[in-house]
Amino acid sequence: MNYELRFDPKTIEHLGVKMYSTLPPALAELISNAYDADASEVEVTFHEQNGTPVSITVKDNGYGMSASDIQERFLVIGRNRRSEDGDEPSPKYGRMPTGKKGLGKLALFGLAKEIVLDTVQEMKRNRFQLDWDELLSSNSVYRPVSEIVDEETGNSNGTAIVLRRLKRKSAFDLESLADSLSRIFIIDTDFSIVLKKTGGKDVVVTNERRYGQMEEQFIWGKASLELNDFEFIDDIDFHIITSKTPIKPSSGLRGITIFSRGKLVNAPEYFSDSASSHFYQYLTGWIKADFIDLLDEDVISTNRQAINWEDEKMAEFREWLRDLISKVGINWREKRKTKKDDEFKKNTGIDKEKWLSTLPDEIKKPVETIVNTLSTDEGVDESFHPVVLAVHQLAPEYPNLHWRHLHPEIQIASEQGYKGGNYYAAFLEAVKRYANKVREYSGNNNTRDFDLMGNVFGPEDAKALKVVVGYVRGNGDFFSVKTVKNIESAQRKLSQGIIEGGRNVVAHQEVIDLSESGLFSEKDCLDLLSLISHLMCRIETAHERRI
Repeated sequence: MNYELRFDPKTIEHLGVKMYSTLPPALAELISNAYDADASEVEVTFHEQNGTPVSITVKDNGYGMSASDIQERFLVIGRNRRSEDGDEPSPKYGRMPTGKKGLGKLALFGLAKEIVLDTVQEMKRNRFQLDWDELLSSNSVYRPVSEIVDEETGNSNGTAIVLRRLKRKSAFDLESLADSLSRIFIIDTDFSIVLKKTGGKDVVVTNERRYGQMEEQFIWGKASLELNDFEFIDDIDFHIITSKTPIKPSSGLRGITIFSRGKLVNAPEYFSDSASSHFYQYLTGWIKADFIDLLDEDVISTNRQAINWEDEKMAEFREWLRDLISKVGINWREKRKTKKDDEFKKNTGIDKEKWLSTLPDEIKKPVETIVNTLSTDEGVDESFHPVVLAVHQLAPEYPNLHWRHLHPEIQIASEQGYKGGNYYAAFLEAVKRYANKVREYSGNNNTRDFDLMGNVFGPEDAKALKVVVGYVRGNGDFFSVKTVKNIESAQRKLSQGIIEGGRNVVAHQEVIDLSESGLFSEKDCLDLLSLISHLMCRIETAHERRI
């Protein structure tokens, strides 16, 4: 008895076709075939009619197929080309083969029901047609329609595959498709993928497209980090990126993609037991690990979306990856904090350390907590600047001076001494400024400040500056004569008091003694500055109403 192994055509559908029901992975298999055929270019042309897909042509300039290649290799489903043909570099470009399982050809039927394959090798052309409906109705053996067999031709080597009776009904978006393909391949410099569309411009699939929709902030390569030892570390390369802003989950870019021989073998993931950190929202990149294809066991899933991490070598590799991503995360937090601090000073003009150093202890702690939290929190980006600016406005450098709402002239005069911690000098400068303004507004040039105040202020009609003139009560009536006399007298007495009781009594005492003894403290300075500011506002109003 002669035994026969029969198969149900439905098995082919379940085994391969449904894995390639979407455009990017299906086209990726055809592009891989062109790459393995030592092509320097593959063109994918999309034909539409009134916005409706009609056909797709995939054309390459690889070494093509002979009639025997078609029969013994292409038409054999599940053929392991590496075990039969050897895992050797290609003759022209020295490429290691990406195909292995022999199921990629089923991608043809994932997109269309009718396929025409036209190929040339060494001046001989072969063309045949595949029909999905006929394949499904066959009884384990299917015979494609041969249209041309070993026809002599002057055409160059290469293969063109035309897909008709497409399953897709919506129009083609070449830009989006190019982005998707750029995430499946690491493209060699000697291989180009060009997408064409009837009446449209060509779109080239490049490595740069992979992360073109995000703004890179930090990048790590193999030389950027101190790496743990690993058996295959010399065969590993990587390009890890963090974006400036969180990567959209819908982009499919979050996480690290693993490639082997230039093709995706593991969809993006974090290789961490916990991905709750904000860091993972910014993380993307690729790891090139060609050693995966050299392992005795095939650890790559059929759809090339996942690796068998239960394998001993892959378990070791995953542990190495976990440590790598952990180190990137630590370094990212350090870089991000430094970047935030640099951007903060650049965009706000605030020297953070200097600012915090000028705050009183009871204010410094809560402000420092707010600012440092915003600077170090990995979930907060440079958008925190307005918040800190608002805090700075509430508690600026030397806030006690700011919160007194001093008259601008008094604040300017006292600022240098106050910020230098010389509070008595700050007070003296404010007194000088006040006295000089009194001279300017009154026209009285008396050089003795105490006498000046007596000459300029008071209830007498002859006094130069009347600080109550022009003020009326809420009902429109003038203030009583007694009230006016009291306020005018108070302006004179307070002004003379500032001179006699504030300045003169300690004018000949060493400043350091005043400070160390507590006889003239920061609070004393601020209290007196507030009083001088009050008096300054009075004479300024009097001067304005006088002129």
